[in-house]
Amino acid sequence: MSLVIRNASADDVNRLTELMYEYVVGFYQNPWPSTEKIQQLIHTLLEKEKGIQFVAELDGKLVGFATLYFTFSTMKANEVTIMNDLFVIEPFRDTDVESRLFLQCQSYSRDHGYAHMTWITAPGNIRAQHFFDKMGGVQKDWVNYSIV
Repeated sequence: MSLVIRNASADDVNRLTELMYEYVVGFYQNPWPSTEKIQQLIHTLLEKEKGIQFVAELDGKLVGFATLYFTFSTMKANEVTIMNDLFVIEPFRDTDVESRLFLQCQSYSRDHGYAHMTWITAPGNIRAQHFFDKMGGVQKDWVNYSIV
């Protein structure tokens, strides 16, 4: 088995769209924004100005992806990354695939001078919380809100 963690490319758009569908609809059971909107997001991230996506490719098949968004932190007075997504298909959770995708995001953040990488996960996603604990993540005391 040949695992490659790499930047997403234009050649990945259709396969990445399928993975993102599995993530948004299958895993989180959210409504699908539309293929057009997802592909527009992927193309925006391919420009690497507002964020970046990485893919995990195993023997030519995409089995996971991670998304970093670039923003600022007033507390750090510096740029930071937000790991908005870390998703691998079921057989590859808690494996080297997931760990290497996470480490790629961490390395990218560190190597490009970002103050830190932050992320959130659903309160009920205990498996992910255990994974992030294992990877050295530290839960903070902030409460997250959202509004439309």
